[in-house]
Amino acid sequence: MDWLTTVDHKKIGILYLLAGALFFLIGGLEAILIRIQLLKPQLAVVGADTFNELITMHGTTMIFLAAMPMLFAMMNAVIPLQIGARDVAFPFLNALGFWTFFFGGLLLNISWFAGSVPDAGWTSYVPLASPTYNSGHGVDYYVLGLQIAGIGTLLGGINFMATIINMRAPGLSFMRLPMFTWAIFITSALIVFAFPVLTVGLVALMFDRLFQANFFETANGGSTVLWEHVFWVFGHPEVYILILPAFGIISEVVSTFSRKRLFGYSSMVFATILIAFLGFMVWAHHMFTTGLGPVANGLFSIATMLIAIPTGVKIFNWLFTLWGGSIRFTTAALFGIGFIPTFTMGGVTGVMLAVAPADYQYHDTYFVVAHFHYVIVGGLINGIFAGLFYWWPKMFGRTLNETLGKWFFWTFYIGFHMTFFVQHFLGLIGMPRRVWTYLPNQGFDTMNFISTIGAFLMGIGTIMLIVNVIITSFKPKNATNDPWEDGRSLEWTIPSPPPEYNFKQIPLVRGYDAWWKEKMEGHKEMTPSEPVGPIHMPSPSFLPLIMSIGLFIAGFGFMYDKLFVAIGGIAVTLICMLLRSVFDDHGFHISEEEQEKGVHA
Repeated sequence: MDWLTTVDHKKIGILYLLAGALFFLIGGLEAILIRIQLLKPQLAVVGADTFNELITMHGTTMIFLAAMPMLFAMMNAVIPLQIGARDVAFPFLNALGFWTFFFGGLLLNISWFAGSVPDAGWTSYVPLASPTYNSGHGVDYYVLGLQIAGIGTLLGGINFMATIINMRAPGLSFMRLPMFTWAIFITSALIVFAFPVLTVGLVALMFDRLFQANFFETANGGSTVLWEHVFWVFGHPEVYILILPAFGIISEVVSTFSRKRLFGYSSMVFATILIAFLGFMVWAHHMFTTGLGPVANGLFSIATMLIAIPTGVKIFNWLFTLWGGSIRFTTAALFGIGFIPTFTMGGVTGVMLAVAPADYQYHDTYFVVAHFHYVIVGGLINGIFAGLFYWWPKMFGRTLNETLGKWFFWTFYIGFHMTFFVQHFLGLIGMPRRVWTYLPNQGFDTMNFISTIGAFLMGIGTIMLIVNVIITSFKPKNATNDPWEDGRSLEWTIPSPPPEYNFKQIPLVRGYDAWWKEKMEGHKEMTPSEPVGPIHMPSPSFLPLIMSIGLFIAGFGFMYDKLFVAIGGIAVTLICMLLRSVFDDHGFHISEEEQEKGVHA
């Protein structure tokens, strides 16, 4: 019950992690099925229709329902601790964000049981997704599920912007923030600017599908290319929303396990801002073959190549941080170091794709699939795994098993390169994306076979991670404040897992890498910036859960044209909003005596 009503950022982080892990396994299962189908020419493990449903749901699930929540899990668990805050700026909103995300994802995946699954690709291009060519309820699930989940993400973005601007400990100026906090701050800004665009696009598609509008119906004067623009104006910033937090995690991990401060901190901050800024100016590189004309293609081609510069700055900074450090090869460090060459490879193929004339060859082949899996799995997922191993003791008070962790790393890493390295060459010799089968003797057979074996290795690796988590959960909670002994920022100054109020006294920050600075000067703890006193905490609430269930019900109502159900669901949400507005929640205080007992989350 406590978990359903909680507004504590640490618990919400764990909820995000559980939900993300669940969807990650679903998405992984879909991926394995895709690879089994392509193991050999002309297999019929799944039919063509099912295959289209699998690739659509795999892409959508992995990006919106697995990667995003796992990043939000780390944001929630770590950001308030890194900035010396007792919670996020809007704890209620934080809970609401989680539950809307969860029910949106649930709605999307219920489509498997409802018998009509989204099948127009994860980008849901029209006219393929238009009511003319897609009359079932499949794409409706996509549209409504993503809209509800998108509300949650947007709330999270607003919340973390407010938190980082307003809730920093005394002395923690912007240029003293840990790199992970910077990355999340900029990511939150990207979310706030990019997600409304997706919402608008989805609303337009929903009106086309449910209320016979003509936004994308060419026969009635609509435009199909409009959807591509709207989707990618959101979609390109979205991939930076995914990768910037991973950059932040890698910066923390590389610096901690090299026992050195991050090389070129201010250039790292500037590079991150620049990536975010340029990320909004490159969307049409997804559309070189649409026929926008040579001027547009040329401009977007150059803009795309420009992003490689700040990204290169980051990569060299990580290398220089490692250079001359006394490196400890923990699992987190292995994922952090493995990230660098893998992500660089993904970045290089990205610059190749940015060459518009060449893109006519690469477009819609497996070369593109290889590129974005290198940056998303080789970049983002490696970053998430590094972060999980790094912050696990802080979140749960137990350190994950290192031997199993290293087995997991090598299995997953080798499996990953085996799966996707060959796909570059499959694409270059002409295998198109999204094909459900292929004929023998075109040179595709061996490479697809290798690719599928690699996918199974990644699956085995993931099972090792799950086993590791289960084994670890039976161990005693014996992690120290600073389990890696080389922690540099504020989260390593408090117990693992942190008490409900995080900091008994808000610390005073005296420089970058605040905790490292105090340790180097021989101090055992941070200087407090306030006396001990009663601590104000927000009260738990049922409302976020009920509001999200209301939206969930409304989604079904809209989809199956039962307007009274839709109105009922929205009414539930609105009544909850009214209750929240009318009845003030004053929270409660934790007194000094209770603090001595140690109230743990």
